This record gives sequence, C-alpha cells and structure tokens, in this order.
Amino acid sequence: MAEKGVQLDRGSISCSICLDLLKDPVTIACGHSYCMNCINAHWNTEDGKKLYSCPQCRKTFRRRPVLLKNTMLADLVEQLKKTGLQAAAADHCYAGPEDVACDVCTGRRRKAFKSCLVCLISYCEKHLQPHLDVPQLKKHKLVEPSNKLQENICSRHDEVMKIFCRTDQQCICYLCLMEEHKGHDTVSAAAERTERQRELEGSRLNIQQRIQDREEDVKMLHQEVEAVNLSADKTVEDSEKIFTQLIRLLENRSSDVKQQVRSQQRTEVSRVKELQEKLEQEITELKRNDAELQKLSHTEDLNQFLHNYPSLSPLSESTGSSSINIRPLRYFEDLTASVSEVRDELQDVLREKGTNVSLTETEVDVLLSQPEPTTRAGFLEYSCDITLDPNTANTDLLLSDGNRKATLMDEQQSYSSHPDRFTGCPQVLSRESLTGRCYWEVEWDGRVDIAVAYKDISRSGSWDECEFGRNDKSWSLCCNQDYSSRFWYNNVNTPVSSSQSSRVGVYLDHRAGVLSFYSVSETMTLLRRVQTTFTQPLYAGLGFCRHGSIAELCKLK
Repeated sequence: MAEKGVQLDRGSISCSICLDLLKDPVTIACGHSYCMNCINAHWNTEDGKKLYSCPQCRKTFRRRPVLLKNTMLADLVEQLKKTGLQAAAADHCYAGPEDVACDVCTGRRRKAFKSCLVCLISYCEKHLQPHLDVPQLKKHKLVEPSNKLQENICSRHDEVMKIFCRTDQQCICYLCLMEEHKGHDTVSAAAERTERQRELEGSRLNIQQRIQDREEDVKMLHQEVEAVNLSADKTVEDSEKIFTQLIRLLENRSSDVKQQVRSQQRTEVSRVKELQEKLEQEITELKRNDAELQKLSHTEDLNQFLHNYPSLSPLSESTGSSSINIRPLRYFEDLTASVSEVRDELQDVLREKGTNVSLTETEVDVLLSQPEPTTRAGFLEYSCDITLDPNTANTDLLLSDGNRKATLMDEQQSYSSHPDRFTGCPQVLSRESLTGRCYWEVEWDGRVDIAVAYKDISRSGSWDECEFGRNDKSWSLCCNQDYSSRFWYNNVNTPVSSSQSSRVGVYLDHRAGVLSFYSVSETMTLLRRVQTTFTQPLYAGLGFCRHGSIAELCKLK
C-alpha cells in the first residue's frame, strides 16, 4: 500500500485553494475535496450572493452544504506523509515546462513563488526571503509569478515602463516621456490602474445588478408559469363543473318535455279512441237499421208492410262530422319549434359570451425589458416633457416657470377648490401620465421627495394614505441638503448611496416594471433601482418637507 501511495501525484491529494496537502479534508456533493478551513473561507466570501459554488467545477448550491470530514482521505494523506511523500513533494517544488522558474536559482531551478515588478525578477521561496526581510526591498511590488515581466521593459530604451500615456493609450518609460510622448497627457501607471480599477468595479457592479435583475426576471417568469398553470387548471375544473351542471339541467328539461309530450299524447289518444268507439257503435246501429229497412222493403204483403213499418226503431241522433275536430298533422311541431328556439338562443349566448377560449386574449406577456442605458446620452433618448398640474398642488406650494418649478412657501396660495388637490401633504403631481420608457431630471434644494405615484393615491386623510412613499401607491426618493438620501415605499424606508449632486435623474420602464433613480453629474451614479409590476399609469411627483425647499423639472429637449 505504501509503495503504491508514493507513486500518487501530489496534486491528487492537494487542496486546489491553498495548493498544499489536504488538512481536515472534506468532499462536497460534486466530488471535489478541499481543506475544511479553505472551503469555509471561500464560501464566507459568497454569503452575500446566496449561492455557493465549487471553486473547481463551478457547480452551485442554493444552501450552504454541511461539511463533514472525509476520514478515508485524511488517513490516506497521513499514510502517504509517512511513506516518502515529502521526497516527492521536494521534486514538486522544481519548475516544470509550464511553470515560472526562479531567475536566481542555478542548476535545476525551483518554481517561482513571487515576481518583483521593480527588480523584474521571479523568485522561489528561498530567494524571495530578502524581499521579506530587507527594509528597502520590502517596498518592492510583489505579484504572482509571471513569464511576462519583460513586457514591462521598454523595447527602445530598456527601461521599466512606469508611465501611462493617455493620448496614445500605452505604457511608456520616462525616456519616452521626454521624446516622442512629450506634451502628451500622461499619468503614472499606478494612477491609471487605480482609475481603471474604479471603472472596472463600477462595471462589475452594473453587471452584478443586471444579473440580479435577470434572476428576478427569471423568478417572475417562473411564478408567471405557475400562476398560468394554476389558473388554467382551475378554469378547466370550474368550466367542467359548470358544463356538467348545464348538461344535467338540459337532461332534466329534456325529461320534463318528454313526460309532458307523453302525457299529452295519452290524453289526445284517449279522446280520439273514445270518439272512435262512439262512431263505431253508431255504424253498427245504422247497419242494423239498414238491414231491417231492406227486409221490410222486400215484403210483398201490403198489410204486413204497413203493419210492421211503425214498429221500426227510430234512428238515434247522428254524430255529425262537424263535431269531430281533426287538426292538421302538426300535433307537437310547435313544441319542437320551441325547443329549437331554445337551442338557437343558447348558441347565441355562448357565442356572445365568448366561452370559446381565445389564445390571443390570454397570451402571457413575457417580453424581457430592454437593457437600461449606461450613459446620460442614452437616458436622454427617452426624455419626456413634464409639467406640474396646478389642480393637484397643495395650497402651500407656489408653482412657477411654466408649472415646472415648485416652492414650499410660508403663506398659502389662492388656488380654487379641486377634488385632485392634495390637502394633507405639500405635494404636487405631473399633468402628464407616464407609460412606456421615460426619463426626466429634477433640480432640487432643501429637503425634497422625488416620486412617482398612481393617480388614485389619496389626496387627503392621514399621511400614510397620501404622502409619497408611505403607501403601496407611490415610490419616493427623499433627498436632503446633507446629501443623505432614503428610499420609501409602502411606509418602509431604505438608506441609499450618498450623492453630491443636486440633480436627480429618474428612469422608468413601465412595461418592464423598472424604476431607477440616478445622481446626475459628470457621470450617472445609481442611487436606487426598483423591480416590480406597475398596474396603472404613473405620474411624476414632488413632495416638500421644509419651508423654502425648491424642486424644478428640468428642460431636457
């Protein structure tokens, strides 16, 4: 066992995070093994993402896996340590064809542990020690081993390139700065790296936000599928019950009609048979009388003829044909016509009520939102011209500049009474409704709420009913002079990123359910983004919390 163990590759029993032999090895569900401390530290950095991934295969887990020590692997590591793995590990320290080799080693060179950007030399752990001990060398910049150190040397002057030329977008040395790059816009490479690192972090935040938004979209679509399925199943079940009841009702009505027809049939047949019997009796009597008369008519004896004639029975009153009411052959056709009329009316009702399911009317809107702009120029493509509606303005607000500007005054304004006017809060709504994709900017001073709201938001009553952000009919960004901002919705407030700008841009994608607030300066800084479902058209709103506060809807076109 020991002999076979020595032949194992060190990498097969090493942690891919610390690159050392496994310590307290654990194996996760995908089959990869790590030191318990290493994988815990890695997952601690992912706690905010609510997803945990394997560093090797990137398999993700929604819940943080419970880690249990792999005792078999731990025993194997211990046995291999005792049987010569250390000697094999020593060979592992030497550089292979794909490794960065130490530039100081002679003979067989070891793997480089770090590369120095000042010395432009790669060092193994042994030869790196002076950079860790000597004060002057401690100031050098150490990075992960690299085979590309020579790319930091100017091919023309053989000097380290520590300067970045923004004009030509390339790294240069100090001699290049004095010659062909003289007069160009230059900074230190470190400063340029810091600036681009900041931009990179901003791009990453934007990408992460978009990932989060798309995950929310996927979640919403999943919920939409479940809702559609549940609604369809319930509709089919309910319609089957209704149609079953309708069929039972028709069957019952059919049975009633059948019984009614049979009952009338028996009555009519009985009446006809009764009359038929009377006629048959009359026929029998008439035949008998006829026979007697015939016999008498053949009597030759005059005396006998005259003697018997008075004794003949008189004829009974005849049942004249006029007493028999023979109707045309339409005994039950009227009833058939009535049933047919009911059928036709039912067809018309079903046709008018639209019980034939139209797929176009139940189509689910799953169109994904268009990407949100990333530059002010991109936002301005969706700019809209908005003015304030005087009929909604609280009497403490003075509107000016063509109903674009509102100021919270000490004295009340003389506005006429109107049902749309805010009476409890110093607020005002826009005259224009907002749907589709819209963008507008607000210049503010003091303490101002920049909001959007549904038209049916309460205009009076308690503050929770009518103040922007304190109910489920409005969304509000509260801006203060100390540049501390808070976002309000449904009476819940959330701190947002601080802004040093007195201008706020608002972007709305009504169909996609996206509402974003930006601080507008040289760049667009996201303050808050909301992903929801808007059920009505929205209106821009301005609210005021301090006398003298001013807000103006900016002209963007």
